[in-house]
Amino acid sequence: MNRRVIVSCFLGLGALALIALQFASPPRQNPPVAPGHDVMAGSALPPAMSAVLKNSCYDCHSFETQWPWYSCIAPVSWFVARDVNAGRASLNFSDWPHDDAARARKRWRHIAGRVQDGEMPPPNYTWMHRRGRLDERQRAELVKWAKERSEQ
Repeated sequence: MNRRVIVSCFLGLGALALIALQFASPPRQNPPVAPGHDVMAGSALPPAMSAVLKNSCYDCHSFETQWPWYSCIAPVSWFVARDVNAGRASLNFSDWPHDDAARARKRWRHIAGRVQDGEMPPPNYTWMHRRGRLDERQRAELVKWAKERSEQ
C-alpha cells in the first residue's frame, strides 16, 4: 500500500473516533439552587468578595457553573466535568451550611488555607479563565476575609 493511503486511513479513523467520542460526553448539569442555601443568601458579603468568589470559585464550587464551549467537546469535556464534580464535592457555595456555624467556620478556614497556599484557584483553571485569576492584593483580601469569617 502507498504511504499516502495509509496516512489517509489513519486520519480518517482518527476523525471517526473523535466523532464517536462526542456521544460519550458527560452531562453538564447545574442543579437548581435551593432558596436560601447559597453562601450569598445568608452572608453579608462585601461586593469585592462577592465578585472574587463569583469570578474565581463559582464555576467549580457551585451549581452556577458557566460551562465553556470546550466543555462540550470530548475528551476535554470529561476533564472539565470531573473537575467541576470534584470541586462541588469538596466545597459547594450553593449548599452552604447556614444553620451550622461550626461547619461554616471550618469551610472558611479551608478556603483561607487553600487560597493562601496558592492551591486555589488552580492554574489549569486560571490559564483558560483570565477573570478567575487573583492578584496578590485580591488573594490577601480573600484570605483575610475568610479567616475573619472562620473566627466568628
